[in-house]
This record gives sequence, structure tokens and C-alpha cells, in this order.
Amino acid sequence: MRKSTGITWAAASARRLERQFLAKSAQTGAPGADTATDMAADVAAAMLGAHAQVLSAAELSIGLRTENITRSDVRRALWPAAPPPPPASACVPAPAPSLVKTHGPRGTVHLLPARDLPMWCAALTAVPDGPASFAPDVRLDDERAGQVVTAIGDALDGRFLTIDELGEEVVARTGPWAGDLVMPAFQTLWPRWRQVLHRAGQCGALSFGPHRGRRVTYTRPPRFTPLPPEEATRLLVRRYLRAYGPATPRHFARWLAAPPGWARDVFAGLAREGEIEEVAFGEPGGGEAGAGADAGAEGSGGSGGAGTSAWVAAGDTVFPDAPERDELLRGVCLLPYFDAYVIAAQPRELLFPGAARERALAGGQAGNFPVLMVDGTVAGVWHQLRRGRRTTVTVEPLSRLTARQERELAARVEQVGRVLETRAELVIGEVSVGPHA
Repeated sequence: MRKSTGITWAAASARRLERQFLAKSAQTGAPGADTATDMAADVAAAMLGAHAQVLSAAELSIGLRTENITRSDVRRALWPAAPPPPPASACVPAPAPSLVKTHGPRGTVHLLPARDLPMWCAALTAVPDGPASFAPDVRLDDERAGQVVTAIGDALDGRFLTIDELGEEVVARTGPWAGDLVMPAFQTLWPRWRQVLHRAGQCGALSFGPHRGRRVTYTRPPRFTPLPPEEATRLLVRRYLRAYGPATPRHFARWLAAPPGWARDVFAGLAREGEIEEVAFGEPGGGEAGAGADAGAEGSGGSGGAGTSAWVAAGDTVFPDAPERDELLRGVCLLPYFDAYVIAAQPRELLFPGAARERALAGGQAGNFPVLMVDGTVAGVWHQLRRGRRTTVTVEPLSRLTARQERELAARVEQVGRVLETRAELVIGEVSVGPHA
């Protein structure tokens, strides 16, 4: 290992892969992770959340980073006890979860460690709102939005409710205005209160419960005391840089869906306090110009001319050198829809080189395709189709795989089957399924 302030893309990728458990799997039995549910929470923490708009994708994101965690383990981490039967009206004590399914970065659904909710909820609610997306006669003002969030939390305390049951409770606790059908959504109109559903999730008033038949349920996560907003934001930046650094304020803003100017101010404050450290990221002489495409616009200055300017947590400047770097990069892995690594690791043009940019991105957006990674970069796409107890995994490499890589790929497909608790078979061929919305 070496300590350096001139960091190449290869060295950064190797360290990220190791810290994301993509180069070396997480192991149950590690300190503080004696059970599969503990390990699931540890992996989600290292990723800064597993995207869970598609729950099976989140289960794969966590399970594929471990030796033996399955989808059942992830669900036990989320819901340690079965919910009460309908109408689920009585408050009942339940074991505390180690994971919570709720609204996380970018307002999208994530699996987050329950222990990290004091940071997440304080940091997410500190991000300035973007432009209003609803007409003035539709949107809630701050006072009424607060009333709805409070009503959601009170209604869900100790209960599992469907969206319709929750809506009835919210209207009863606030007023008929909350139930007005004014919110455009999917060729229909939703009640006014639903426009702050994600805010209720981000502030800790709401999380997802297990399905009741085919219907989604909601509950309230374990109560906690949020960190002070500034402290939570600064902690989130440092954890982001540990997981995905070196990175620029623009990279952080893109990952969080935050205003770039706000992110620059947060980074500037951390730099003044000595909590983050500026480094040169990329090859000397611009050999990895893509690494600084965003950073150059930051105007933060260079670091000796070797690459472009980015940031790491203070003192966190040790990166793997050859041959350890090459060993960490070497290998094949499969990442599901919206995996945290492909969303957060920047610069994206280096993670998706050449043909991968056209095939595995959707209008420049990452995550819409499950991806095949070879030696640290995206090198194909894949798709799974389950029929009963068997899953067919079709992989479309963008270049010919070696015999060794095909053997590794077959082992990764077996791992997909293990996580999903099914028999998985590999087919190498064209993926005809389009991008996920």
C-alpha cells in the first residue's frame, strides 16, 4: 500500500471495490456482525444504502456482496416479526429491525441500516428543496405538509397499513383538504397528502412493511433522535468520500440529488475545518481527463498538476498499489438494477467506457440496466427471468470473455441463484429487455 495525493482511476476503483465488498465478500462472524441480519446491515451501510424500488434488486445488491446471505435474510433484517393480521389496528410490540426500507438518497426507496437513521433523516431533510413540482393550488404549504407528516407517523406507530388505510387515517387526523384528489399521477389523480409521502420517509415517520397479499403496507420505523442537521450532513459527506472518494462536490450533489451550490458550500466548510483533504485525481498530463470533467468546473484548484482536483476524508489517502491494485480489480461481477456502485462511483465515463456508455446507460443515467463488470469497469448487461424454482440469467458481454472469465461468470450466476433461493442457469447471448424506468 502507498500513501499518495496523486490518485489514479485504477487505484480509486480498486479501493472502492474492496470497500464495497465487490472485490472481497463480506463475511458473517466479523466483529459486530455475528448474524446474517447484522451483516446485511453492515453491507448496506458500506454502500450508503441499497436501492430498493425493486426489492429483489436490493436483495441482490446486498447478497452478492456476501458469502451466504439470501433474500430471506434480508427480509428478516427488515421485518423480524410478521405483521398483525388485517385490519392491523392494534398496536403491538415487535423486534427491532436492523434494516429499514424507506425513502433515501434522491427521494428513492432504499434499504438503510436502522442504526444510521439519526444521520440519514437529519441529513436528507437538510438538503434544500428544488423547484416546486406541483401547481400552487395542488401543493401543500409548509404548515400543512408538517401536519400530514405528523399524522402519518402517528397513524403508523406500531401498525402496518395499506396506502388506502393510511389515507383514511391522515384525512381523519388533519382535514378533508388532505384527501382532495388533485395530485396528477399515472393518468389518474391522487389525494393531496401523498405529495409528502417521501418526506415522511426521509424524516423517519414512515417506512415500508411487508406486502399484505399483493398490497404494499407501511409502518413506522423504530423511534430515534436525529443528529443536528449540520453534523449529520458533514458525517454523510465523510462517509460518502470513504465509500466513493476521491469525489467532487458535483459528484456528491449528483448522487444525493442536491443543489450543486449547496454541496460546494458543505465541502468548503469541511475543508476549512480540516475534515476533508484535497487530492489530485487522474493521470498526470490529463491522461484521465474524464476524472476531472466535473472537478474542473468546481474551480477548486489543482494539486501539483498531477490530475484534477477532488476530495477524500482527511487522512484517508492510502490507496492500493500494484500488484494489490491489479488483484482487487481483476475479476467478474454482476450488479443488479440501480446498484449503489454504478450510481455513486464517478466519473461515470470511466466506469462505463466505450461501448458500455451506449449499451448500459439510458440517456446517460446509470442503473437502468443490470450490468456485468469485468476488471473494474462495466463490460456488459444482463437480465434474469424466473419461472417457478428456476431462474435464467442472460448475460450480454460487450467483448469476448476468456475461459477464466466465463468460469467466474458461471460462479456469479450460481450466486444469484443462491441469493434469490432458486436454481440459476447461465445463458450468454443478447439481452432484448429495455431499460427499467
